Amino acid sequence: MSDADETLDVAPTTFSPRAFRWQRRRASAADFWSRFRGDRLALLGLIVLLVFIVMAIAAPWISPKEGLSAVDSIDNPTWAPPGRGYPLGTDNLGRSVAAQFVWGSRVSLWVGLSATVLTIAIGAAVGVTAGFFGRWTDATLMRLTDWFLVIPFLPLAIVLASVLDRSLRNVVLVIAITSWPGTARLVRAQVLTVKQRLYVDRARALGANRAHVIRRHILPNVAPLILANLTLAVPISILTETTLAFLGLGDPTRASWGKTLEEAFNAGAISRNAWWYYVPAGAGIVMVVLAFTLVGRAIEEILDPRLREGGA
Repeated sequence: MSDADETLDVAPTTFSPRAFRWQRRRASAADFWSRFRGDRLALLGLIVLLVFIVMAIAAPWISPKEGLSAVDSIDNPTWAPPGRGYPLGTDNLGRSVAAQFVWGSRVSLWVGLSATVLTIAIGAAVGVTAGFFGRWTDATLMRLTDWFLVIPFLPLAIVLASVLDRSLRNVVLVIAITSWPGTARLVRAQVLTVKQRLYVDRARALGANRAHVIRRHILPNVAPLILANLTLAVPISILTETTLAFLGLGDPTRASWGKTLEEAFNAGAISRNAWWYYVPAGAGIVMVVLAFTLVGRAIEEILDPRLREGGA
């Protein structure tokens, strides 16, 4: 049998559309991880985030919750510096600072991530709707966005947090309500660019309705921007929660890093030179915010070809 006959006997390899899509996604994910792993600062930030996330999840096993109760800490020494039995010392009520740090990470991360997801959801919905439909819809939504942008962010958050009940759910709601306009503006600008491209016009010419165009063409092209903005918005949410808690507008029943700073300030930890009371919470905030910023900048650079080419 000749080589030509052998070639004809071999069945050609075929891929279904779904298999082809998954193959492309796996290749894209591998390329993304390869580029991300090459950024040492971003990798360090990811490791820091994983450490804090594991600590927050394992809080009940790392430090018993009883250490947060003043009633259960009556026998503990007050203002004890870090030492044996108290890795981060105690506060003015004899409570373990280590327990406050561990449990505070859980609240701060949960509020930061939840508020960011809600913020991005509202901003993306407004941006896509305004950019895609245009005309009076765009004008109305953008005037509403401008109204939120004109009002100072922090005073508005303080007023809303003062009016609502002091709970974590309301803190998340306040952060989301005051933080979405920036995301809406960015997403709208991207949608205005994407909807003018030829493949969108071709889909419309073939009879695709608006829902199909948004789902299959607009959202996939806006998703990288939303993902990058998601990681960059988490630090803002964490800092906002910390600020509200420090001002006494957080949940008084839940330990957080902002609440620890507030209690340390009110107890006079600075004048007593009890650095172990406020330094761990402050360092935790700085480390988490910096880690999210490093990871977010790296993701933005990888997903945006213009930034990648500019840095090359």
